[in-house]
Amino acid sequence: MNHKVDARGLSCPKPVIETKKVLDSLNEGSILTIVDNEVAMHNVSKLVQSLNCQVEVKKEKEDFYIYITKGDKIEDIECEIEDEKNLVILFGKDILGDGSEELGKILMKGYIYTLTEYSSYPKTLLFLNSGVKLTTEGSEVLDYLKLLEQEGVEILSCGTCLDYFHLKDKLKVGSVTNMYTILDTLHSAKNRITL
Repeated sequence: MNHKVDARGLSCPKPVIETKKVLDSLNEGSILTIVDNEVAMHNVSKLVQSLNCQVEVKKEKEDFYIYITKGDKIEDIECEIEDEKNLVILFGKDILGDGSEELGKILMKGYIYTLTEYSSYPKTLLFLNSGVKLTTEGSEVLDYLKLLEQEGVEILSCGTCLDYFHLKDKLKVGSVTNMYTILDTLHSAKNRITL
């Protein structure tokens, strides 16, 4: 094995992210990723297969050993990344999914962290309704959002929403925007995701 990623004890999505970091640094070679749960094993395997690498999984006691072989880089990946550059993500709330609010906050934190580790950043992040709470004082994701902003990601929070929640003076990342700009940004985007 050329490289080893020991991701035992790491919570989702860190086993995938740590494996991808090593894969991104290689033109070709072998990696061994070790995880301690079946979900992480499946997630890492799916990533590896999506990148056209060979994968073999062996279970040893309670751990999964994922053997990865990477060949030459695939030229089509560049085309996919070009399409992602005009991606706009709309955050309509401060939690991800429905159901448990506590779990929703954990998932949102994981999602925004993963954006910082993803190979291609979105063009713009739009925050409205309770989503503006993610860009204001006390948010657990401020450091991740600031990192994305430093990398050139535009971060816009709805001014009406900030006023509604009495948070306009607590905005800590990005800038205040209006519904016209939100509409224009969404309509001109090549790709859109709404959370």
